[in-house]
Amino acid sequence: MMDLYLLRYFLAVVETGSFTRAADRTFVTQPTLSAGIKKLEAQVGQPLFERSNRRVFLTDAGTRFLPRAKAILHECNLAMQALEETATTPVLRLGVLTTLSSRAVGELLALYKEAEPKVTVEVYDGTEQELTNRLDDRSLDYALSVYRGETKDKALPLFDEKYVFILPLQHRLASRRSVGAADLAEDYMIVRSRCEVLSETSRYFTDQNVRPRLVYRTPNDSRAIAMVAAGIGGTVVPESLVDDRVRAVNLSGFDYHRKLALFRPRYQLAAGTTQLAANFERHVENCWGGYV
Repeated sequence: MMDLYLLRYFLAVVETGSFTRAADRTFVTQPTLSAGIKKLEAQVGQPLFERSNRRVFLTDAGTRFLPRAKAILHECNLAMQALEETATTPVLRLGVLTTLSSRAVGELLALYKEAEPKVTVEVYDGTEQELTNRLDDRSLDYALSVYRGETKDKALPLFDEKYVFILPLQHRLASRRSVGAADLAEDYMIVRSRCEVLSETSRYFTDQNVRPRLVYRTPNDSRAIAMVAAGIGGTVVPESLVDDRVRAVNLSGFDYHRKLALFRPRYQLAAGTTQLAANFERHVENCWGGYV
């Protein structure tokens, strides 16, 4: 009999593209996750992944196995949902894009808890793709993520924000309103590896024959901003991530924005939770509609 935790390991590797990140996501060590994947491959009788030094890829067998694995977990989540609907304490499962402002999300949920103190809020961090997958398999009710023009039955558009370049407060360019690639040619650069416009940022500099020295790469936005404040380098961030430790300036000719939305449940809500959902959507829209 196949253990469900092995399927969760499998999907985590698919979604993150890495055994290390998958282990972090499933709260186990990498050797434990690797052993679990080997056990799963032994059970199905075929290798599911091709390993390389930088990333893992699905084999043909893994590609065929993926929709079945999602379907199995989907049915299990439905069963758990049915049990939760009989519980006395309502539960709201919310996915949060990793690149959203921690402070803004915290304030949003603090106000919601004041209004709905009896609701238990379970929060999950994830990339845009991870949140989409979790909505699809019904392990999330809602998600705060990047809006790509989805219809209103799928997503509630919230606010639009631009990307800016942040510098230490004492930086020689900190008094400027905008800077260009040439102005930053001698500066050090910090890379936010989960930035939605990472490739566009790289292209912005290379198109102008500028290659700033990369001194730090991290998926952790709070750490990236702390390193900017410490004078290690500068980086591109969504405007909502800017705080009083750094100075934000516009990048001349870098006109990228992102729009955020509240993604709605991908399933029919139980009769007893429709009002709870409506209240949550109204709260998010009131707080974040036109936030920036």
